[in-house]
Amino acid sequence: MATYSASKSTVELAIDPLIMCKLCLMECPLQDMYELHDCKCLYCEMCMRQYLDVMIKEGSVSDITCPDAQCKKQGKLETPEIQKLVDKSNFERYKRLHYMREIDMDPNRTFCPEAGCETVCHVCSNRLEENVNATPVQCPTCGLQFCSVCKSKWHASKSCDEAMTRGKQDDQGIPFSSAEDARIKRCPVCHVPIERNDGCAQMMCKRCKHVFCWYCLSSLDDDFLLRHYDKGPCKNKLGHSRASVIWHRTQVVGIFAGFGVLLLVASPFLLLAAPCILCCKCKMSKCCEEEEGEGIPT
Repeated sequence: MATYSASKSTVELAIDPLIMCKLCLMECPLQDMYELHDCKCLYCEMCMRQYLDVMIKEGSVSDITCPDAQCKKQGKLETPEIQKLVDKSNFERYKRLHYMREIDMDPNRTFCPEAGCETVCHVCSNRLEENVNATPVQCPTCGLQFCSVCKSKWHASKSCDEAMTRGKQDDQGIPFSSAEDARIKRCPVCHVPIERNDGCAQMMCKRCKHVFCWYCLSSLDDDFLLRHYDKGPCKNKLGHSRASVIWHRTQVVGIFAGFGVLLLVASPFLLLAAPCILCCKCKMSKCCEEEEGEGIPT
């Protein structure tokens, strides 16, 4: 009897259907798959662990959704579900980053802008509105008094724009002649503190995705060719060799030129194919009408 049960179990395992994971494209047995609670999509457990590890390491913890871009529900992974799939250190990082994101989105709380001070300060709910509603906020830990709107040092007699302009020379735009002082600055858009350890001067804020120059804090969002570093006080201070800059520009121009050529080449074929497509649609509609007409009883 025991032998029969064992052989039956072997047969059942042999005929157990394999399911393809849409991430690694490998066929896995059902017991190795993981079903997301929200959208019921299936992935192998190893792929889900790797996916979550990458998302947490990159800081994308606000809304971790189903890895499938075509998932109709775009299911969200909740905290208990994430805890089961990642190790302890990654889960601690996830909780810390998620908490920081909650503070950033809360209009009544904000982190102290002083470098090295991570105290959560309570502010008025109108801190993101116009400068007329700006109020001073004092950090209970370090004692810094800062503006509730722009998060720079309190500027009672100046507007936020004036304070930010001056900040480019003082707190935010620390002169790049002092390398030690320039290690920490604030994003010109969302004012979150950013530390630069190494790399080029083209920076992108992880919070708001704003691209700017580290030295003068000028916007580089539309400067695809990095012409900002060809003249002015930041000339030749990108941090890359001239050859690599030229190669970058060549690639950018090549991409745009490639799209232009592709569009140019494809447009005649699209114009020639348009009448054929219209004719096919007309014929199909006529056939449908004839079939419907033949089906009507007389």
